[in-house]
Amino acid sequence: MALSIRLSRGGSKKRPYYRIIVADARSPRDGKFIEKIGNYNPLLAKDNDQRVQIDAERAKYWLSNGAQPTDRVARFLDVAGVRERAARLNPTKGKPGEKATERAEERATKQAEADEAAAAAAAAATPAADTPEEAEAVVAADVEAATETPTAEAEQVAEATSEQ
Repeated sequence: MALSIRLSRGGSKKRPYYRIIVADARSPRDGKFIEKIGNYNPLLAKDNDQRVQIDAERAKYWLSNGAQPTDRVARFLDVAGVRERAARLNPTKGKPGEKATERAEERATKQAEADEAAAAAAAAATPAADTPEEAEAVVAADVEAATETPTAEAEQVAEATSEQ
């Protein structure tokens, strides 16, 4: 007989409560079981002691008799220190699919083209400097223009908003 240590659902609708049981692998989820070895209440906080309760001695006994835990129960047993669970590694799980990769590449090429066009427009708009001294003078003139006192229009707008 193939044994499994698994969860059996109880509780009402939208209020789950699970028993950790040892059962024949062929029996239904909420059907006949051999022994109840713990409880799991997912509604409680993760740091609550009452969230998962397992009888470690009985779990060790059933594991020694060949019972196979499900993934979720194996996690509980690992936390309880009954049985160590090997960490899973799936490096491709987080990678985007083929179409998403294509869309990302298209966006990157469009962005690169837009950046090149903006750089070319900026280069055409600014006067070319033959020497580094001339380039510094152009940059200084741009900085002065940006930091000049507000124009008459800006002063009129500021006065109009302050009156209201």
